[in-house]
Amino acid sequence: FYRRGISPGTSCPRRVDSRTIYVGHRSSSTNEAFIPPKFCDNRIVSSKYTVWNFLPKNLFEQFRRIANFYFLIIFLVQVIVDTPTSPVTSGLPLFFVITVTAIKQGYEDWLRHKADNEVNKYPVTVLEQGRRIRKESEKIKVGDVVEVEEDVTFPCDLILLQSSRDDDTCFVTTASLDGESNHKTHYTVPDTEKDLETLNATIECEQPQPDLYKFVGRMHIYKNDQEPAVRSLGPENLLLKGATLKNTQRICGVAIYTGMETKMALNYQGKSQKRSAVEKSINAFLLVYLCILVSKALVCTTLKYVWQGKPGQDEPWYNEKTQREKDTNLYLKMFTDFLSFMVLFNFIIPVSMYVTVEMQKFLGSFFITWDKDFFDPEIKEGALVNTSDLNEELGQVEYVFTDKTGTLTQNNMEFIECCIDGFQYKYRDASSDLDGFCVTDGPLNKVQEKEKEELFLRALCLCHTVQVKESSEQGQGQRDQVDGFGLDGEVLPPLREQRGFIASSPDEVALVKGAMRFGFTFLGLESKNMKILTRNNDIEMYELLHVLNFDPVRRRMSVIVRSKSGDTLLFCKGADSSIFPRSHVKTDDYLLVVTLGAMCFAVQEEDYAQADAGLMEARLALQDREQKLMAVYNQVETGMSLIGATAVEDRLQEEAAETMEALQGAGIKVWVLTGDKMETAKSTCYACRLFQRNTELLELTVRTLEDGGRRREERLHELLLEYHKKAVQDAPSCYHTLTWSSANQDYGFIIDGATLSMVLNSSSESNSSRYKNLFLQICQNCTSVLCCRMAPLQKAQIVKMVKNSKGSPITLSIGDGANDVSMILEAHVGIGIKGKEGRQAVRNSDYAIPKLKHLKKLLLAHGHLYYVRIAHLVQYFFYKNLCFILPQFLYQFFCGYSQQPLYDAAYLTMYNICFTSMPILAYSLLEQHICIEVLLDNAALYRDIAKNGMLRWRPFLYWTLLGVFHGLLFFFGVRFLFSNPALQDNGQVFGNWSYGTIVFTVLVFTVTLKLALDTRHWTWINHFVIWGSLLFYVFFSFFWGGIIWPFLKQQRLYFVFANMLSSVSAWLVIILLILLSLLPEILLVVFHKPRGPRQVELRHIHTFPLYFTHSFSPRFIYLFHFLTVLPLFSLWFWSSLMEPIFNIFIRGI
Repeated sequence: FYRRGISPGTSCPRRVDSRTIYVGHRSSSTNEAFIPPKFCDNRIVSSKYTVWNFLPKNLFEQFRRIANFYFLIIFLVQVIVDTPTSPVTSGLPLFFVITVTAIKQGYEDWLRHKADNEVNKYPVTVLEQGRRIRKESEKIKVGDVVEVEEDVTFPCDLILLQSSRDDDTCFVTTASLDGESNHKTHYTVPDTEKDLETLNATIECEQPQPDLYKFVGRMHIYKNDQEPAVRSLGPENLLLKGATLKNTQRICGVAIYTGMETKMALNYQGKSQKRSAVEKSINAFLLVYLCILVSKALVCTTLKYVWQGKPGQDEPWYNEKTQREKDTNLYLKMFTDFLSFMVLFNFIIPVSMYVTVEMQKFLGSFFITWDKDFFDPEIKEGALVNTSDLNEELGQVEYVFTDKTGTLTQNNMEFIECCIDGFQYKYRDASSDLDGFCVTDGPLNKVQEKEKEELFLRALCLCHTVQVKESSEQGQGQRDQVDGFGLDGEVLPPLREQRGFIASSPDEVALVKGAMRFGFTFLGLESKNMKILTRNNDIEMYELLHVLNFDPVRRRMSVIVRSKSGDTLLFCKGADSSIFPRSHVKTDDYLLVVTLGAMCFAVQEEDYAQADAGLMEARLALQDREQKLMAVYNQVETGMSLIGATAVEDRLQEEAAETMEALQGAGIKVWVLTGDKMETAKSTCYACRLFQRNTELLELTVRTLEDGGRRREERLHELLLEYHKKAVQDAPSCYHTLTWSSANQDYGFIIDGATLSMVLNSSSESNSSRYKNLFLQICQNCTSVLCCRMAPLQKAQIVKMVKNSKGSPITLSIGDGANDVSMILEAHVGIGIKGKEGRQAVRNSDYAIPKLKHLKKLLLAHGHLYYVRIAHLVQYFFYKNLCFILPQFLYQFFCGYSQQPLYDAAYLTMYNICFTSMPILAYSLLEQHICIEVLLDNAALYRDIAKNGMLRWRPFLYWTLLGVFHGLLFFFGVRFLFSNPALQDNGQVFGNWSYGTIVFTVLVFTVTLKLALDTRHWTWINHFVIWGSLLFYVFFSFFWGGIIWPFLKQQRLYFVFANMLSSVSAWLVIILLILLSLLPEILLVVFHKPRGPRQVELRHIHTFPLYFTHSFSPRFIYLFHFLTVLPLFSLWFWSSLMEPIFNIFIRGI
């Protein structure tokens, strides 16, 4: 059994394989003292923190991040070692980051506490000693008998003991668990007492495990010193916490799992964390900048001691060393100086970038939720974001793996035709001798054929798990209404055609409705008796003996029923691949494309007794129940006769073809992974335009392996080599160099599950590896790939194989059913469709959308924009911090490597927190470098950002060189100004703090205006944060330097900013440096024109930023190089010639 630990804080005994529960806390033996076993209470605890552990636990979690821990070390070094900057410069930004994150996590946890209290304090009714007692939900204990009324949620996991319905069933909805809104039927335990006060029983069941659809147990019922009656318990008897009672006045059940042991609580455990490619790029860039930081510190430390090694430099007459300094160990002093330089330059590592990235991802995810185009009026729901950490990954998808049924198609099944005894039938409205059947190649003996028809239609009416919904209409008299038909056979108004049946799968309802068209109507299940209405308006009763449930492995289900005449019959239906091997008929005799086959055989009494005993024994087993049931099922479902087949139509999803065409135009390869048969799946691929008329299909299935007359493995090897030569070796060279699909590729690949098992699990390990490589290379050079007859595990294996292939392509899986969960969890990005097969896929996905058509906008628009925004954010953060620290590094060459800071401590602290943080955050949320309509109309634009194109080393090098260029320009430009430091009218000279303030002013304005130049989509928010940040900087500088602050030992900037702005030369240099810094990029962006086919595409698109263009003509590269030298030349010209003339002019005035 699946074992799972309990969350901390819950006291539970040591686990064994099973647990024993006493119903109503009554002992089964009156002779022994009853000691009730201890289980977890019914409190739900989804919160992470308490009042007492919040601070230490949250701090521990935050400092596990490398960046936070690094800045903590820097802060401690500043506190312990005599460093040139105050500990506040590192401590305050770190405190800001930690505080913001702690407040966000604390608020989220407070909401969890609030939700927990609502659940734990909810009043419930418990039956104790014949009395109905109201309690809080958290006080329920395992073994309590709980009463639940209609439309009330179950407070814990219950075994159904009693129902107000006559047939001892109840209906529930599990929308809060798996999203399925349809009603599910659950059954009471047979032979339980009507008066629960007298019920003496124990339940033996498995320990808690998270699977919502599995439960194994048995109930011992004790009566008057008789041998205890044993009844099996399964999922049909289990009512889950979180499910809601429907169409039933009240039920009573015994609590078996409570609190954190309920299946709902166990399913709250988070999925494995997925990391985006952007995070990996950030870590790589951080390592580069960490190396730059260490290199700067080493260079300055080395040059300091080289310079001090010269005579008179180590101890000048005006700065003699103290005795303590003379006694300090040289190596210790060198290490201390190295740490001091590390502290001085540590701002090159952008700690605030992590907070900004988290806020961008969290806030950016709301744009998907708010998108009105994702709202589906049919289900009245929009898109859902379960994981905001992968927003940018939506813009990097290279492979899409999609399910067929419910994803490419609507999963809205409609009965089209059937085949009975080899003859094909279609439905027609006009009455005929065959009661609605239209025989296309029909039989000659109508009497004999009519018997076979009726047997087939009875099979459709009996072999299912469909329930009939009770009519809520009043005043209908004696007339029951069941999906549009009255009991007298009269056709009811078509308004009721869509009502009446409850089923877990749409195809079951389609088959029952198909039988109803032809005169056989299923009336429902009453006390284990199935009622059907025949063509002759006769009601037939069949006792339901056993249901052999459907599962994805068997791909079939069966029922064993007994007619009034005493005949025992087994009806079986399932996929053709599952039905044909178990029937007497040869498959070659049936040319009809079937979606489901039906079989039947009469069961002899001795065979039934043996099967009944085997089924009862398997269902009572606590160990390996599923395997034992499977063995009995396989033993029973043999030697059957094929009585017919059905064809059920499923229509394509809205705009499915257009969506697939757009994805292929974006360079994304689409693979269809389905459990359906090849013919149906191939037709769907053609309808979706994944396969075109000129597409040559390379088929690798069991049929093609058997064509050659040789062993399958030999034939497999031969076909793989043949297809590899055709699709890879003989393909144009562009197929080898590009991993993106193009319109010229005209190969499609088809493989089935059995052949895939041979490819992945060959008898020889060397062959298996070789087959995988050949298979992958063939698939990568095909337009689309179709994998049919796939088991859920095989879907995940396919995704994993592609994900781990060369280049580690980004994969996306999309599906709507429980069989798609494995591939959704395996892919980099998992998307669930809110379809008709439940919400298991939605619950386990990263994103959920109502329809397949929404995938186009999610990837081509949202994904594209998210990636561009966050890529620009990351590059911009590194760029602006390099511009910030490089002048500080250069300043050490002019101050004797004395670790003198260039900027004031307030500027060091506020630069990343206040002055430059809000503009880039607004940009990363609102920027649209290309409008959404153009992105949707030109799918090829998705290729421009492929393969993490904006976070590769080439763009990173560009941003780094741009930061170096601007840093050099800021520092040496101001130094040229200070060649004559008497910059005021009264002859007063500017000092080092004025020097640093001018550099910082140019820096703040340049990096902010650089972002303004890159902005293509302006909103009032962009204007507010960009110009507001610049105004705030000016206001803060006046405010900070205009007041004498009593808590400061040194007032370094007192009136420095005001005096600086009183100098005309300072004004001109600031303006000139800002213009010269931005001029090269302005010219390059303005004059650059895209060449080639993309020129037509980009006519209606905004101008691209510099980092976004990849191909430049040589004349523009020469122009760029020239303009990088122009600012330095201009400054020299200004300082050498124009400034003296300007000063003489000013003095003359």
